[in-house]
Amino acid sequence: MASPEKSWNPRMNRAAVVLPNSAPAAHGVLPGLAVTGLCALIAWAAAQAPWLQQRGIGVLTVAIVFGMLAGNTLYPRIADRGGEGVDFAKARLLRLGIVLYGLRLTFQDIGDVGWPVVAIDAAVLCSTFALACVLGTRLFGLDRRTAMLIGAGSSICGAAAVMATGPVVKGRADQIAVAVATVVVFGTLSMFLYPAVYALAAQHVGSGMSETAYGVFTGSTVHEVAQVLAAGRAVGEHAADTALIAKMVRVMMLAPFLLLLSAVLSRMPDRQDAGAETPVRGSVAVPWFALGFIVLAGVNSLGILPPALVAAALDLDTALLAMAMAALGLSTRFSSLREAGLRPLGLAAVLFVWLLAGGAGINLLLNRLQG
Repeated sequence: MASPEKSWNPRMNRAAVVLPNSAPAAHGVLPGLAVTGLCALIAWAAAQAPWLQQRGIGVLTVAIVFGMLAGNTLYPRIADRGGEGVDFAKARLLRLGIVLYGLRLTFQDIGDVGWPVVAIDAAVLCSTFALACVLGTRLFGLDRRTAMLIGAGSSICGAAAVMATGPVVKGRADQIAVAVATVVVFGTLSMFLYPAVYALAAQHVGSGMSETAYGVFTGSTVHEVAQVLAAGRAVGEHAADTALIAKMVRVMMLAPFLLLLSAVLSRMPDRQDAGAETPVRGSVAVPWFALGFIVLAGVNSLGILPPALVAAALDLDTALLAMAMAALGLSTRFSSLREAGLRPLGLAAVLFVWLLAGGAGINLLLNRLQG
């Protein structure tokens, strides 16, 4: 049976439980896992299409889109039997997938690029997330969780960062889906705009931007890894390689970001946004999957794991994250997205402009300090 949804009832001053249906006993997690697995498999097959690959649209994005389509058409008919497994995929499989994501990185990546790239990535991350939190709540009137999720997706690594931040901020499925949608929209736009900016700079600014500088700029500001590669390859292989390294360093900041965010939220006054599943508590909820992420990145840095094992683990990681994204889509209703309106896209647009213009300024400033 699908897990109850909690809504806030101010008159009763407590969380009122609203049961989505009156189905009998739960049937376990297997039916729901089978549904999410089927969605992930279809998404994987669809993501192999050259049109999608050329535009940096990977299996995770396709999985959430397909999950949302199924979740608003066929899935409601079997939600009473599949709800437990879908919830399991959204929670447990997601966290395990984030842990295995650490195998994509090594600490040597930081050593290869040096402190300037680390400083650029850190400055972009902190400034973008802070801007999201301030403008999201004060200018666009978004709830704090949605603003933080959009900020995480824009400042770190797109959909994976949104999904990883969701459990820390206690975000709902529709809030996470809205944040992922902003990543898709503006990350896709960046794949076409960034190469155009590079060509424009080459035409009107003397000798233009070097491929190395362009790669660092792209890796430090574009949302998704796949989008970074697409934007980099549009300029050249060296630009793509540099962009990927800068992006991987940025991805490695996900774990300390989650730990710091959890600590900050624990010090804030107890409160609950409207419709949130659980209140923010006054104790530090250490995201264990963030620690696991760091541990596996460290193990991978030692080079002791057989390449075949790492490759198999990464394939499993993609499958787990695709199932989690599909589960998120299955739990999202279009009515919830319509209620969110244009405000989330407005915030994401402002952050996109900041990543493009402010990110360029940060890159230029720190590169000059290095010189």
